[in-house]
Amino acid sequence: MLNKINPWKTQNKPSSLHERIDQIKSQEVPSHIAIIMDGNGRWAKKRSLPRIAGHHEGMKVVRKITKLANQLGVKTLTVYAFSTENWKRPKREVDFLMKLPEEFLGTFLPELIEENVSVKMMGYKDKLPAHTLKAVEKAMDDTKDNTGLILNFALNYGSRAEILEAVNKVLTDSKNGIIEETISEELFSSYLMTSELKDPDLLIRTSGEIRLSNFMLWQLAYTEFWFTEVLWPDFSEEHFVEAIEVFQGRQRRFGGV
Repeated sequence: MLNKINPWKTQNKPSSLHERIDQIKSQEVPSHIAIIMDGNGRWAKKRSLPRIAGHHEGMKVVRKITKLANQLGVKTLTVYAFSTENWKRPKREVDFLMKLPEEFLGTFLPELIEENVSVKMMGYKDKLPAHTLKAVEKAMDDTKDNTGLILNFALNYGSRAEILEAVNKVLTDSKNGIIEETISEELFSSYLMTSELKDPDLLIRTSGEIRLSNFMLWQLAYTEFWFTEVLWPDFSEEHFVEAIEVFQGRQRRFGGV
Protein backbone atom coordinates (compact mmCIF):
# COMPACT_ATOMS: atom_id res chain seq x y z
CA MET A 1 0.00 0.00 0.00
CA LEU A 2 1.23 3.47 -0.80
CA ASN A 3 0.61 4.81 2.67
CA LYS A 4 3.07 2.25 4.08
CA ILE A 5 5.98 3.61 2.11
CA ASN A 6 5.16 7.30 2.34
CA PRO A 7 4.40 9.46 5.40
CA TRP A 8 0.98 10.49 4.14
CA LYS A 9 -1.20 9.32 7.01
CA THR A 10 -2.19 11.80 9.66
CA GLN A 11 -2.30 10.86 13.33
CA ASN A 12 -4.79 11.65 16.09
CA LYS A 13 -7.45 13.07 13.80
CA PRO A 14 -10.98 13.73 15.06
CA SER A 15 -13.22 10.70 14.68
CA SER A 16 -16.22 11.95 12.72
CA LEU A 17 -16.20 13.50 9.26
CA HIS A 18 -17.96 16.58 10.60
CA GLU A 19 -15.29 17.08 13.25
CA ARG A 20 -12.54 16.57 10.69
CA ILE A 21 -14.09 19.15 8.38
CA ASP A 22 -14.31 21.67 11.24
CA GLN A 23 -10.65 20.99 12.09
CA ILE A 24 -9.60 21.50 8.46
CA LYS A 25 -11.47 24.80 8.24
CA SER A 26 -9.66 26.06 11.33
CA GLN A 27 -6.34 25.82 9.45
CA GLU A 28 -5.04 26.92 6.05
CA VAL A 29 -7.10 25.21 3.35
CA PRO A 30 -5.40 24.63 -0.02
CA SER A 31 -6.57 27.38 -2.32
CA HIS A 32 -6.33 25.31 -5.52
CA ILE A 33 -6.72 21.53 -5.62
CA ALA A 34 -6.14 19.57 -8.83
CA ILE A 35 -7.31 15.99 -9.29
CA ILE A 36 -6.28 13.31 -11.78
CA MET A 37 -9.41 11.16 -11.66
CA ASP A 38 -8.04 7.72 -12.49
CA GLY A 39 -9.45 4.21 -12.25
CA ASN A 40 -12.92 4.41 -13.79
CA GLY A 41 -12.21 1.62 -16.27
CA ARG A 42 -10.67 -0.67 -13.67
CA TRP A 43 -13.58 -0.04 -11.32
CA ALA A 44 -15.99 -1.20 -14.03
CA LYS A 45 -13.84 -4.19 -15.01
CA LYS A 46 -13.76 -5.44 -11.41
CA ARG A 47 -17.57 -5.52 -11.55
CA SER A 48 -17.76 -7.06 -15.05
CA LEU A 49 -19.30 -3.83 -16.34
CA PRO A 50 -18.44 -1.85 -19.49
CA ARG A 51 -15.85 0.90 -19.02
CA ILE A 52 -18.47 3.56 -19.62
CA ALA A 53 -20.22 2.46 -16.42
CA GLY A 54 -17.12 3.47 -14.50
CA HIS A 55 -17.05 6.88 -16.17
CA HIS A 56 -20.71 7.42 -15.31
CA GLU A 57 -20.09 6.48 -11.68
CA GLY A 58 -17.05 8.76 -11.60
CA MET A 59 -19.22 11.67 -12.69
CA LYS A 60 -21.23 11.30 -9.48
CA VAL A 61 -18.03 11.58 -7.47
CA VAL A 62 -17.14 14.88 -9.18
CA ARG A 63 -20.45 16.28 -7.97
CA LYS A 64 -19.86 15.07 -4.41
CA ILE A 65 -16.30 16.37 -4.18
CA THR A 66 -17.21 19.71 -5.77
CA LYS A 67 -19.81 20.32 -3.08
CA LEU A 68 -17.39 19.41 -0.30
CA ALA A 69 -14.58 21.54 -1.74
CA ASN A 70 -16.94 24.50 -1.87
CA GLN A 71 -18.01 23.84 1.72
CA LEU A 72 -14.38 23.76 2.86
CA GLY A 73 -13.58 27.10 1.22
CA VAL A 74 -11.36 25.80 -1.58
CA LYS A 75 -11.10 28.53 -4.23
CA THR A 76 -10.41 26.37 -7.31
CA LEU A 77 -10.96 22.69 -8.07
CA THR A 78 -9.41 21.51 -11.33
CA VAL A 79 -10.42 18.05 -12.54
CA TYR A 80 -8.63 16.24 -15.37
CA ALA A 81 -11.66 15.14 -17.37
CA PHE A 82 -10.19 14.30 -20.78
CA SER A 83 -6.62 14.55 -22.07
CA THR A 84 -5.38 15.20 -25.59
CA GLU A 85 -4.17 11.58 -25.55
CA ASN A 86 -7.57 10.14 -24.64
CA TRP A 87 -8.73 10.37 -28.27
CA LYS A 88 -6.76 7.14 -28.78
CA ARG A 89 -9.36 5.22 -26.78
CA PRO A 90 -12.12 3.17 -28.46
CA LYS A 91 -14.62 5.37 -30.31
CA ARG A 92 -17.56 4.15 -28.23
CA GLU A 93 -15.80 5.16 -25.03
CA VAL A 94 -14.75 8.54 -26.42
CA ASP A 95 -18.28 9.26 -27.64
CA PHE A 96 -19.63 8.47 -24.18
CA LEU A 97 -17.04 10.67 -22.49
CA MET A 98 -18.02 13.54 -24.78
CA LYS A 99 -21.63 13.16 -23.65
CA LEU A 100 -20.80 13.24 -19.95
CA PRO A 101 -20.38 17.04 -19.70
CA GLU A 102 -23.91 17.45 -21.10
CA GLU A 103 -25.35 15.05 -18.57
CA PHE A 104 -23.30 16.32 -15.65
CA LEU A 105 -23.89 19.99 -16.30
CA GLY A 106 -27.47 19.45 -17.40
CA THR A 107 -28.40 17.95 -14.03
CA PHE A 108 -25.94 19.72 -11.74
CA LEU A 109 -25.99 23.25 -13.20
CA PRO A 110 -28.93 24.56 -11.11
CA GLU A 111 -27.15 23.34 -7.99
CA LEU A 112 -23.87 24.94 -9.08
CA ILE A 113 -25.65 28.24 -9.61
CA GLU A 114 -27.36 27.99 -6.22
CA GLU A 115 -24.06 27.23 -4.49
CA ASN A 116 -22.29 30.15 -6.19
CA VAL A 117 -19.86 27.89 -8.13
CA SER A 118 -18.28 29.21 -11.32
CA VAL A 119 -17.55 26.76 -14.17
CA LYS A 120 -14.37 27.19 -16.21
CA MET A 121 -12.61 25.07 -18.80
CA MET A 122 -9.02 24.75 -19.96
CA GLY A 123 -8.16 22.75 -23.05
CA TYR A 124 -8.53 22.84 -26.80
CA LYS A 125 -12.10 23.60 -27.79
CA ASP A 126 -11.66 23.17 -31.56
CA LYS A 127 -11.68 19.35 -31.44
CA LEU A 128 -14.61 19.00 -29.07
CA PRO A 129 -17.98 17.92 -30.52
CA ALA A 130 -20.41 20.81 -30.88
CA HIS A 131 -22.82 19.34 -28.33
CA THR A 132 -20.07 19.00 -25.72
CA LEU A 133 -18.78 22.51 -26.24
CA LYS A 134 -22.31 23.93 -26.16
CA ALA A 135 -23.00 22.35 -22.75
CA VAL A 136 -19.71 23.60 -21.29
CA GLU A 137 -20.07 27.12 -22.66
CA LYS A 138 -23.65 27.35 -21.38
CA ALA A 139 -22.49 26.38 -17.91
CA MET A 140 -19.63 28.88 -18.08
CA ASP A 141 -21.97 31.65 -19.19
CA ASP A 142 -24.68 30.84 -16.64
CA THR A 143 -22.17 30.84 -13.77
CA LYS A 144 -19.88 33.65 -14.91
CA ASP A 145 -21.07 36.03 -12.18
CA ASN A 146 -20.69 33.49 -9.36
CA THR A 147 -17.97 34.32 -6.86
CA GLY A 148 -17.49 31.02 -5.00
CA LEU A 149 -15.52 27.92 -5.95
CA ILE A 150 -14.16 27.75 -9.50
CA LEU A 151 -14.83 24.28 -10.94
CA ASN A 152 -12.24 24.09 -13.70
CA PHE A 153 -12.58 21.24 -16.20
CA ALA A 154 -9.37 20.18 -17.99
CA LEU A 155 -11.09 18.95 -21.14
CA ASN A 156 -9.07 17.96 -24.21
CA TYR A 157 -6.08 19.27 -22.30
CA GLY A 158 -2.40 18.38 -22.60
CA SER A 159 0.35 20.22 -20.76
CA ARG A 160 3.12 19.84 -23.34
CA ALA A 161 0.85 21.23 -26.05
CA GLU A 162 -0.11 24.08 -23.71
CA ILE A 163 3.54 24.94 -23.04
CA LEU A 164 4.51 24.79 -26.70
CA GLU A 165 1.58 27.00 -27.63
CA ALA A 166 2.64 29.49 -24.96
CA VAL A 167 6.24 29.49 -26.27
CA ASN A 168 5.06 30.17 -29.80
CA LYS A 169 2.83 33.03 -28.62
CA VAL A 170 5.76 34.52 -26.71
CA LEU A 171 7.96 34.30 -29.81
CA THR A 172 5.28 35.94 -31.95
CA ASP A 173 4.75 38.78 -29.47
CA SER A 174 8.50 39.26 -29.17
CA LYS A 175 8.90 39.53 -32.94
CA ASN A 176 6.02 42.00 -33.10
CA GLY A 177 7.54 44.18 -30.39
CA ILE A 178 4.77 43.47 -27.89
CA ILE A 179 7.32 41.94 -25.52
CA GLU A 180 10.55 43.87 -25.04
CA GLU A 181 11.61 42.50 -21.67
CA THR A 182 13.34 39.33 -20.51
CA ILE A 183 10.81 36.54 -20.08
CA SER A 184 10.08 35.96 -16.40
CA GLU A 185 8.16 33.08 -14.85
CA GLU A 186 5.28 35.44 -14.15
CA LEU A 187 5.17 36.67 -17.76
CA PHE A 188 5.36 33.15 -19.19
CA SER A 189 2.61 31.97 -16.83
CA SER A 190 0.35 34.66 -18.25
CA TYR A 191 0.47 32.86 -21.63
CA LEU A 192 -0.80 29.58 -20.16
CA MET A 193 -4.41 28.43 -19.97
CA THR A 194 -4.30 28.93 -16.21
CA SER A 195 -3.26 32.58 -16.43
CA GLU A 196 -6.16 33.66 -14.23
CA LEU A 197 -5.68 30.89 -11.67
CA LYS A 198 -3.28 30.35 -8.80
CA ASP A 199 -1.00 27.33 -9.23
CA PRO A 200 -2.34 24.21 -7.47
CA ASP A 201 -1.38 23.76 -3.84
CA LEU A 202 -2.40 20.10 -3.78
CA LEU A 203 -2.56 17.41 -6.46
CA ILE A 204 -4.60 14.26 -5.83
CA ARG A 205 -4.28 11.20 -8.05
CA THR A 206 -6.38 8.10 -7.54
CA SER A 207 -5.99 4.42 -8.55
CA GLY A 208 -2.41 3.85 -7.41
CA GLU A 209 -0.68 5.39 -10.44
CA ILE A 210 2.22 7.69 -9.54
CA ARG A 211 2.77 9.93 -12.55
CA LEU A 212 1.50 13.25 -13.91
CA SER A 213 0.25 12.04 -17.31
CA ASN A 214 0.96 15.34 -19.10
CA PHE A 215 -1.08 17.34 -16.58
CA MET A 216 -0.16 20.91 -15.60
CA LEU A 217 3.59 20.28 -15.79
CA TRP A 218 4.53 23.94 -15.38
CA GLN A 219 1.91 24.73 -12.74
CA LEU A 220 2.72 21.76 -10.47
CA ALA A 221 6.36 22.75 -9.87
CA TYR A 222 5.83 23.30 -6.11
CA THR A 223 2.55 21.49 -5.60
CA GLU A 224 2.15 18.92 -2.83
CA PHE A 225 1.24 15.47 -4.22
CA TRP A 226 -1.07 12.92 -2.61
CA PHE A 227 -1.60 9.50 -4.16
CA THR A 228 -4.09 6.83 -3.21
CA GLU A 229 -4.83 3.34 -4.50
CA VAL A 230 -8.57 4.05 -4.26
CA LEU A 231 -10.24 4.01 -7.69
CA TRP A 232 -11.97 7.27 -8.59
CA PRO A 233 -15.56 5.93 -8.42
CA ASP A 234 -14.81 4.78 -4.84
CA PHE A 235 -13.24 8.10 -3.84
CA SER A 236 -15.20 9.51 -0.90
CA GLU A 237 -15.48 12.68 1.15
CA GLU A 238 -13.33 10.94 3.77
CA HIS A 239 -10.54 10.41 1.22
CA PHE A 240 -10.72 14.05 0.13
CA VAL A 241 -10.57 15.19 3.74
CA GLU A 242 -7.60 12.91 4.41
CA ALA A 243 -5.68 14.40 1.48
CA ILE A 244 -6.21 17.90 2.86
CA GLU A 245 -5.26 16.80 6.37
CA VAL A 246 -1.99 15.45 5.02
CA PHE A 247 -1.42 18.69 3.10
CA GLN A 248 -1.96 20.69 6.27
CA GLY A 249 0.62 18.56 8.05
CA ARG A 250 3.38 19.29 5.55
CA GLN A 251 5.88 22.15 5.56
CA ARG A 252 6.08 23.93 2.21
CA ARG A 253 9.49 25.54 1.75
CA PHE A 254 9.42 26.38 -1.98
CA GLY A 255 13.12 25.66 -2.24
CA GLY A 256 14.05 27.35 1.05
CA VAL A 257 14.85 25.89 4.44
